[in-house]
Amino acid sequence: MIDMDDIVREGFFTLREVASDATFPLSDEDIILGEKMLQFLHHSQDPVMSEKLGLRGGVGLAANQLGLLKKVIAVLIPNESEFDEEGNEIAPKEAYKMREIMYNAKVISHSVQDAAVEGGEGCLSVDHEVPGYVVRHARVTVEYVNKDGEKKKIRLKDFPAICVQHEIDHTNGIMFYDHINMNDPWEIKDGMLVVK
Repeated sequence: MIDMDDIVREGFFTLREVASDATFPLSDEDIILGEKMLQFLHHSQDPVMSEKLGLRGGVGLAANQLGLLKKVIAVLIPNESEFDEEGNEIAPKEAYKMREIMYNAKVISHSVQDAAVEGGEGCLSVDHEVPGYVVRHARVTVEYVNKDGEKKKIRLKDFPAICVQHEIDHTNGIMFYDHINMNDPWEIKDGMLVVK
């Protein structure tokens, strides 16, 4: 089981190196790695487990963050509850907007429009806040291979697109704050979408 002690922090060399492609058929080790990464995200989002294990909440994790130079990422984005006219909470039909382990993920096309998360981004490998808009593509098409060796191509927008770009960046040695304009961190460029 992965916990916060397994996650390397800023300054560790794997966070600034390009990971190697996973080879197929996947080794048992690589399949288990992906499963453990997804399990960590589940635990980090569960109030009871996260407190018990001392985890920070996360929606994505890359193998580089575990000190491994392999192109493996896990993404777990919960669906938000909705509310009716009386303000009663309506549980989502599907628990997750996105729940995926991706091998060799890469962005193959993207929108011209930029986007950024309203309050900026955080990272399990960064123990302090870095304020500013992390400017990314608003929409992306991503190619990857799943654990069964099937090639997949998905189109993402808004928060899922931003989250997957954050994790793919990790596999290429790029940190989220590399995308912040340090001279004007909260600058909104023309047409930039601010995602809540």
